[in-house]
Amino acid sequence: MTALPNLRIDGARLWGELMETAAFGGTAKGGICRLTLTDLDRQVRDWFKARAEGLGCTVTVDSMGAMFARRPGRADVPPIAMGSHLDTQPTGGKFDGVLGVLSALEALRTLVEAGYETFAPIEVVNWTNEEGARFQPAMVSSGVFAGAFEHDWAAGRKDTAGATFAEALESIGYRGAQRCGEHPLSAFFELHIEQGPLLEAEGKTIGIVTGIQGIRWLETTIRGRESHTGTTPMHLRKNALLAAARLVDRVDAIARSHAPSAVGTVGRLEVKPNSPNVVPGEVFFTVDLRHPEGSVLDEMQEAWTAAAYAVTDELGVEVEIAKVIDMAPVRFDADCIGCVREGARAAGFAAREIVSGAGHDAGYVSRVAPSAMIFVPCRDGISHNEAEYAAPEHCAAGAQVLLQAVLGYDRLLQERMSPQRS
Repeated sequence: MTALPNLRIDGARLWGELMETAAFGGTAKGGICRLTLTDLDRQVRDWFKARAEGLGCTVTVDSMGAMFARRPGRADVPPIAMGSHLDTQPTGGKFDGVLGVLSALEALRTLVEAGYETFAPIEVVNWTNEEGARFQPAMVSSGVFAGAFEHDWAAGRKDTAGATFAEALESIGYRGAQRCGEHPLSAFFELHIEQGPLLEAEGKTIGIVTGIQGIRWLETTIRGRESHTGTTPMHLRKNALLAAARLVDRVDAIARSHAPSAVGTVGRLEVKPNSPNVVPGEVFFTVDLRHPEGSVLDEMQEAWTAAAYAVTDELGVEVEIAKVIDMAPVRFDADCIGCVREGARAAGFAAREIVSGAGHDAGYVSRVAPSAMIFVPCRDGISHNEAEYAAPEHCAAGAQVLLQAVLGYDRLLQERMSPQRS
């Protein structure tokens, strides 16, 4: 087996582009507010497209707005892809998702500058609406790509202003002709900040991600009756917010009862009519349940559903629960994991295996293509926050391992297909 080429990414150049793209939606506190399918998203997409085409790539866009920048290889086989997302949370940082796309671009640029020809085509991917901040659920384009969501259902999702995903996509000019999912991949690699404290606490530079814990998102609507706060006796009220408040506490209790691995969160809550002197008549909120084991996640969801009906029955209000994300625990491809592990070893970086607590596009893509992820530390484990920070040397290390992992898989793919070519 021949050694992989000794190609080195340019860490300073990568850092410069991270800071450059942070200007698209940059906030006063040093973070980014770049919600998906807004004009700011269009601007950073235009930037990415121009950079990729400047490297000689062909850029295509699918019907969910996912972007694919391809550099051809020697063989007519599906590409090996790497990437992440460029959208952010309303108070997001400079690195969540963006590091994965720009590191993939830097790895591709390194190949171009070296004149290195891969066996398979290589692609950089920018997935749409990974964050789920504007349109729920999160990771919607990679979910459609993998068949987890129906295309038309996803295109019809609405933001808080009533605009649909399809309308927003059309408005920024990034609705492509290719049907989402009709784009086969040989493999997919995603670099990301850890979004947790383990790597930093243990002094490790690289996380070899072996899988992703299971996720359930449940959209819950409670309907009571609006009435005057001064004239409606307490025992005659149908207070939707009171029911919601009790259930928010139950989400926390259910997660704690499945310690130490379970987490449960209510991160969005909308009250109607949201007036100081009106008993709330309707409340919408999201429930986010996570655990590495599917059976435990089932128990958590059953406990939550039972609590929801018990509380609302007691208070005389109605409840409607819709499951919008059901991501089973993910186990990444062994060969892809091996390529990440070897890439970290060859580059001399301290590494450990890790399971992701957050959902990522690679989780859905793994349903249709061999996939794996690479983590690098972020300061204090903080993410989804304007204070999010990853050190330049860690960003560069992640990009280097990404390049090595892709080249390793490219060689593996060539070796597998060589008997077919003889």
